[in-house]
Amino acid sequence: MKDQANSVNPPFDAALPVSISAWNRQDTTWMLGLFGTAIGAGTLFLPINAGLGGFWPLLILALLAFPMTFYAHRGLTRFVLSGREGSDITEVVEEHFGIKAGALITLLYFFAIFPILLIYSVALTNTVGSFMEHQLHIMPPHRAVLSFVLILGLLAVVRCGEQVIVKAMSLMVYPFIVALLFLAVFLVPHWNGGILETASTVPAPSALLHTLWLAIPVMVFSFNHSPIISAFAVDQKRRYGSLAEPRSSQILSRAHLLMVAMVLFFVFSCVLTLSPAQLAEAKAQNLSILSYLANHFSNPTIAFAAPLIAFVAISKSFLGHYIGASEGLKGLIVKSGRRPAPKTLDRMTAAFMLVVCWIVATLNPSILGMIETLGGPIIAAILFLMPMYAIRKVPAMAKYRGQASNVFVTLVGLVAISALIYSLTA
Repeated sequence: MKDQANSVNPPFDAALPVSISAWNRQDTTWMLGLFGTAIGAGTLFLPINAGLGGFWPLLILALLAFPMTFYAHRGLTRFVLSGREGSDITEVVEEHFGIKAGALITLLYFFAIFPILLIYSVALTNTVGSFMEHQLHIMPPHRAVLSFVLILGLLAVVRCGEQVIVKAMSLMVYPFIVALLFLAVFLVPHWNGGILETASTVPAPSALLHTLWLAIPVMVFSFNHSPIISAFAVDQKRRYGSLAEPRSSQILSRAHLLMVAMVLFFVFSCVLTLSPAQLAEAKAQNLSILSYLANHFSNPTIAFAAPLIAFVAISKSFLGHYIGASEGLKGLIVKSGRRPAPKTLDRMTAAFMLVVCWIVATLNPSILGMIETLGGPIIAAILFLMPMYAIRKVPAMAKYRGQASNVFVTLVGLVAISALIYSLTA
C-alpha cells in the first residue's frame, strides 16, 4: 500500500500540484516554528535517556525517528484540515465526533499540555536564577519577582498574536541550531568510542524489544510538537485552501528532516564521547547533558553557554506549548456555555496563564515531572490514535484510508501508550 499521490513524500516536493506557489518566507517561518516547539529542553536530556539502552537500540530508534515524527504529525494535521474553515482541533473533534466527545477531548487536550507549560515556567525560573548566581555572580531577585518578570515577558510576546509567536520562535531557533552544532562539533575531537563499547554484543531479541518498548516514548516526546499543529493547520488552510494538505506535508517533512538530523548528530556526538557508565551517572545526578559535559570537561565556555542554550530552548518551547494550552482553555470556556468576545477571551486566557504559571514557578514544586508523565499517554492518544481512528470513521478523511503509514502510526501509538502506562505502574 502506498501513500496517496496528493501527499508529499518527504523530502521531495515533485508531487506537489503545480498551482502551489513557490516556497516562501512564511513557510520557512512555520518550518522553524515547528522545529522550535519540538526541540526544547527535552533535547538536552535525550542523549542520556536514549543512550542508556546501548548501541543497537539507539541505532534502531535513530532509523525510526523520522517516520515516527513525520507520519504522526501529518496525521494530526490532516485531521484538523478535515474540519470547517478556521476550525481548531477542539472544534474539529466536536464536528466529527459530537458535542460530548468534543468536550472530553478538549478537556484532555488542555490537561495534557498545560502541565508542560507549568514545567517550563519552573525550569525557566531555575535556569535564569542559577545563571545570574553562578555565571554572572549577582544575586537574583526574589523568586516570586524573577518568575513574574520572566513569564510576563513571554506573555508580552504572546499578546502580539500567533504570527508574532511563531516568528519569535523561528528567530530563536537560529541560535539554538548554532549552539547544538557548536557543541556537537566541539565534542568530535573527544570521541572515544563511548557507546560503541556495547556494539560488539547484540542483545537477545527479548531484551532488545523490551529496551525499545520503553525507549520509544522518549524518542516520541523528544520530537513532539502536537500543541502547535492545530494553529499550523488552520493557518495553512487559510493560506492555501484545498491545497493546504500537500503544502503542510511539505513544510512538516522539511521541519522533521531538520530536527531529526540536528538532534541525532548531537545525540551521537554525546554518546560517542561519554561511556554508558558516565551516562548512567548523569541520569543519577539528574543533570542535563550540557551540565554533565561542563563538569566533565571543566570547560568555562560550556559552563557559560549551557544555561543560555537552556534559556532559549525553554522559552521557545514555552511559546509553542502556550498556543496549544490557550487553545484548549478557550475551548473549555466556550463549551461551558460562556461566549465572551474574542478579545475578552484572549485576556481571560492570558490572565489565567500568568497567575497559575507564576504561582507554580514561585512554589517550585518537585512533582511536575510526574504530571508530565501522566499527560504522556493522553498526548500519545491524541497525536497517534485519534487521527487514525478518524481516518476509519470520518467520511472527510476516507481518502487517507489504506495507507501503510496508518498501520505504522497506530502501532507506534499503542507501543508508546503501553510503555508509559507500564512505567507508571512499575
